This record gives sequence, C-alpha cells and structure tokens, in this order.
Amino acid sequence: MPSSETMQYLTVTAQQSSEHTVLVFAAKASDILRFATIDRIGRDAQGVLSGFQRPQVAAHIREIQDYLEKPNSVLPNPIVVAFTEKVGVKDLGNGSAQLTIDLSDGPPGLVVDGQQRLTALSAVERDFQVFVSVLICQDEAELRRQFVLINNTKPLPKSLIYELLPTVDDLPARLSRRSTAADLTARLNFENTALKGYIRQHTCPEGIIADTVMQKIIMESLANGVMRDLIRHAKGEDECLRLISNFFEAVKRVFPDAWYGHKPTTSRLVHGAGIQALGDVMEVLAARADARTVEEFVEGLACLRDKAAWTEGEWELGGEVRRWNSLQNVNRDVALLKHYLVGLIKADLRQKRQAAPAPLFETAEV
Repeated sequence: MPSSETMQYLTVTAQQSSEHTVLVFAAKASDILRFATIDRIGRDAQGVLSGFQRPQVAAHIREIQDYLEKPNSVLPNPIVVAFTEKVGVKDLGNGSAQLTIDLSDGPPGLVVDGQQRLTALSAVERDFQVFVSVLICQDEAELRRQFVLINNTKPLPKSLIYELLPTVDDLPARLSRRSTAADLTARLNFENTALKGYIRQHTCPEGIIADTVMQKIIMESLANGVMRDLIRHAKGEDECLRLISNFFEAVKRVFPDAWYGHKPTTSRLVHGAGIQALGDVMEVLAARADARTVEEFVEGLACLRDKAAWTEGEWELGGEVRRWNSLQNVNRDVALLKHYLVGLIKADLRQKRQAAPAPLFETAEV
C-alpha cells in the first residue's frame, strides 16, 4: 500500500527508447501539483541559471480557465512531467506498469509542457482529470534537453488558425471577434466581390493582400466603425460584405494603374500599409458622406487621384517626404499614411459642403 509520502498510478507504457521510460496515466491537477512543480527560469545573485519554464501568461490562463469551466470542455493533450529520481516503475506486462512516486523530499517531478493548462486547471472547481505523460530522464541535463526539444516545435501559422475560426463554435470572446472578421475575409475572397482571389490565405496562396491585414481593418470597423452598427442588422454580415466590396471596387476604378497587375512590392495600394490606410478612408466616407455604393465611394476617392504615390514618386506626409516604396507595414508608417489620406478626404468633404448651394426656402417647422 502506498504511504502518505508516496503516490501510485497504473500506467500505460510506450516503447520508444532504450534510454528512457515513457508512461501515461490520468490525474487531477491537484494531484499533479503534489508530485510535480513548475520550475520557472531565473538566475541567482551570482548569475547562475536555474529552472526553465517561462512566466505565467495571465490572459492565456484565464482563457483556458473560462473554457474548462464549461461542462462540455475537454483537454485531450497531456501535461508532460519529467523525473530524474524518486520514482519506481514496476512492469505489469501487456504494456502496463505501476508508477510509484516518492514524495518524502517534496515533489520530485518537473512540468516540462503544459504549465499554463495546469495552472488554469488548478483554479477550476471541477473533478477534471487530464492525461499525464511521464518521461523518466537519466539526469538534469537530459531533462533540460527534452524541455527544449518538446517546446521547440513550430507553432501553427496564425493565418491557418484564423481561417479555421469561422467553422468553430463556442470560442473565447477574443477569438469570436476574430472569427467574424475571418469569415468576412474568406467571403470577400471566394464570393463574387471586388476582392475575389486577391486575398492571400492558406486556401488561396496566390493572393496578394495579406488576410491578417484585411481582418485587421474589419475588426477595427466592427469595434469602432461603421460595421459596428451594420453587423447588428438582420443580414448584417451581408451588408458589411457589400460595403467593403463596393469600397474596393471604387478603389480599383479610381487607381486602376496602381491596382491591376501589381503586388505589394510594386504598389503601395495593395501593400499592408496602403490597405490599412484605405480602411480608415472607407470609414470616413461611410460615416461622413454616408457612402455605400461604388459610385459614392468613387466620388469620395476622386480627390486622392493626383495626391497618391502608390507606384512612383514621393509622399508629402505633413512635412515629411518619403519615397513611394519607403512606406512599410509598421505602425508609424501606417499612421502617417492614414493621417495624410484621411486629411485629404475630410478637406474635400468640407469643401463640397461649403460649395453646396443653400436651399432657396427654409423648411417651415410644423
């Protein structure tokens, strides 16, 4: 029988290496934290390195915790724990074994992978078990090597995850907002719109406009712009789709020489900086001029025809002169371009309002 200073688990073994023992079993977070610790990386006063785990990521842990509190949540990927001592393995045959963990000197195991999940699990008030993969290493050096190897895998590209989001339900709020933008981006790319085939996605690698850039301007509009109201309508997504498509159809008509046949390296009109700046232009025209149709957007964009240096020349950005291709997709350059283009649009709208003839008769109040 195990004493209070030992824990025992019936495990399944995997034949992987003659130098290592690999086991798996199920346990609650509170039990895992009895036999394993999260050893965070740091240095002592002499600068000697200790531990290896990164700091906690509070937002990520909260997100996992919110998910785990749902009754239908599952967590199939295991917490990986490594030992170098204080464990015994008794082969029971047929691929099973009994693992005995000696707790007399404290938790002997170290969490190698899954520290954020384990921290989130420890705060969930559910009788929730997860799989624990155990790796028994020969020494500390081998344990650190395994940590590096396990955590050095290449993560999935964000754009691939974003493209999958619209097919997934019950997501955290942060991902739900991205999901709507990702869905609209995909519809722009695959339905009969002005941007059909232009947006680069995993399912459309020949596209020239980054899907994350398009999602960004949609998310900004959904949060603080004209789409925030449109999306609440009965067919809100369709109205948002039509608005973006009509705007970019107008862009193509106003700047055909900078759009057709170009890629981001040859025209800032289809570059991340240009697309983001145009997102703000669309917002101003939609909000201040109530533009919705292609013709209305063409009329609003006309004032930029001779003042944009999409493919050659120089930008005169409020006292700062930049060559056409020196603008990059970085915050400062995007902000500069937005300020410049939006300033021209607003000035043109003011001029049109001042030039509009005054009504001959005031409408009588009833």
